[in-house]
Amino acid sequence: MAEKRSEKDKIGFEAALKRLEEIVEQMGSGEMALDDMVAAFEEGQALIKHCTEKLNEVEKKIEKLTKDADGQFQAVPFE
Repeated sequence: MAEKRSEKDKIGFEAALKRLEEIVEQMGSGEMALDDMVAAFEEGQALIKHCTEKLNEVEKKIEKLTKDADGQFQAVPFE
């Protein structure tokens, strides 16, 4: 059975980062009501978690090529 993707999972890294920047700008303006600021903070926290997860996924996929003692190339995880 296929797992349903949440709205958060559908948004790409760049879009999530852009939305996070918008939230920071809005919160920094000082013009938000307290309830709106709390909601924006919670949305921002979720976006930070989403971006971190996406970065971790990409990091696991990145490899570097190294040459072993025999002169053969091999892929090793990037650290």
